[in-house]
Amino acid sequence: MGMKSTAGLLIKITKPGKPEFIRCALRILCGMFLAIGCASPGAASVQRLAPDLYAYISENDASANATFLVSEKGILVVDTGLNASEGGKLLAEIRKISPAPVRWIVNTHYHPDHRGGNSVVGPQAVIISTAFTRVQAGSSPDYALNETVSQDLLSVGGHTVWIYHPGPAHTLGDLVVYFPDDRIIATGDLFLTNSCPAMDEGDMENWIRALDQMLALPVERIVPGHFEVAGKKQMQLFRNYLAALRSQVVRLHDEGLSLEQVQSRLELSAYKDLRQFPQYEATFKDNAAAYYKQLEHRRPQKRQQH
Repeated sequence: MGMKSTAGLLIKITKPGKPEFIRCALRILCGMFLAIGCASPGAASVQRLAPDLYAYISENDASANATFLVSEKGILVVDTGLNASEGGKLLAEIRKISPAPVRWIVNTHYHPDHRGGNSVVGPQAVIISTAFTRVQAGSSPDYALNETVSQDLLSVGGHTVWIYHPGPAHTLGDLVVYFPDDRIIATGDLFLTNSCPAMDEGDMENWIRALDQMLALPVERIVPGHFEVAGKKQMQLFRNYLAALRSQVVRLHDEGLSLEQVQSRLELSAYKDLRQFPQYEATFKDNAAAYYKQLEHRRPQKRQQH
């Protein structure tokens, strides 16, 4: 374990490997007193999930949710919205709760709807992302302090925060942010509540494994990339949808069917209530096309002549 001082905030950092990460997290959690605040119902865009932890649920489907952790020494924000306007809305809600400076911003991945508000929400903040996200987003002159991470354990104002990269999933450079003290996790677009995802050039199989990893943690509330705060039941449904899609596309692909034939044969009636957004390429057929492309790249030798 080492120490870093970043923008005036003292952070304890460890870098465990993947198997050690889960074992270490569970050891920390054993015997730990865990408490969680109740989110108030209704149309409020900010929900208090724990004494110092809040979810900002965007009313704009095109802009991401955010999560923010408040401490006297500074605020950590996970994702900042689509653009300066959306970032301004988020910052206004943060300022209703705390005047402390935003010291850290975690961008869960490179898509603009998760990082477009960075310069408004935290112009002096350290931006934390994976190396892949940093490359895809490009360098920004607004930020003199940037960090790329794979797996870190942070202590922010007495709160434990795990930030880790689960491997290629939604994109090739996702981050998940876990708050073990409060049993809350912020997933970025690795999970959307009651909705199909838009799929980047990630990895479907590892995406499902990443969801299984999250489901195995002591988690009570989940802040998704978009839509309402959820629990494990909703994440399990989302995971099961991806697994059902994977199984069907693999079988049909390996039988030699074309993409159009695969799409026409999908049987996903159990998931008919999931939101689908053609404008964002977030439909059953779009998801099948993204995974079919992955299979074409990885296992063309398994295709049969049709």
